[in-house]
Amino acid sequence: MLPVGYTSVLEARNREEFREEVVRFTQGLGFATVSVVAMIEHGLGRSEVIAVDNTPSNYVEPYSDALSGRRDPVLQHCKRQTMPIIWDQETYVEHGAGDLWEQQASYGYRTGIAMALHLPEGKHFLLGVDRDQPLPADPNELQRIVADLQLFAVHAQDSAMRLLLPLAQQPERPSLTPRELEVLRWTMDGKTAWEVGAVLSISERTAVLHVCNAMRKLGCANKHQAVLKALRLGLID
Repeated sequence: MLPVGYTSVLEARNREEFREEVVRFTQGLGFATVSVVAMIEHGLGRSEVIAVDNTPSNYVEPYSDALSGRRDPVLQHCKRQTMPIIWDQETYVEHGAGDLWEQQASYGYRTGIAMALHLPEGKHFLLGVDRDQPLPADPNELQRIVADLQLFAVHAQDSAMRLLLPLAQQPERPSLTPRELEVLRWTMDGKTAWEVGAVLSISERTAVLHVCNAMRKLGCANKHQAVLKALRLGLID
């Protein structure tokens, strides 16, 4: 069973319910504002950006400019990497964008955490949370918050792609082979590829191949996302 905090966003039925669940979860972690961005690349330099957030009304215009700009070091990090970035004033100053931090700090955006998931078919998912108070000084507590956000992002991106994208851009229900489903079930139980291979009497390489095929069919970037999506679609239980 998945924790309630994560299943709630998976069960969102529309954009507003999705927004409420995202705000509820991230505020529970101590962040006042949150932004979710689904980005779809259409080729020839064209891309579509769909944002869901609780940005203060008087900051909407500057915030929108930041999303389309090239100077924001947090946004540039997320465009290129999947590792979360923990940012503060120093992050912006080091990249020659201290004025951007000064602008957003007056609206409560003084520090935060941001991350991205880069998915197949030119789809990207960004999650950023912000607050006006310093982040915890205890590295273990900070690591726990980052881990919670990473797990939440995996769940939220699945709902975001389902609820925010036009129907024509949503993938059809995938068809996985019995062996691919079996490997996902054992992966869900925490088995490594070597352990799955031993259980199913196949090589580790073959187990990895089945996982990769399942990831590709489900449109997921890693095996954890594949397991979660298979659960939501009712392919495994």
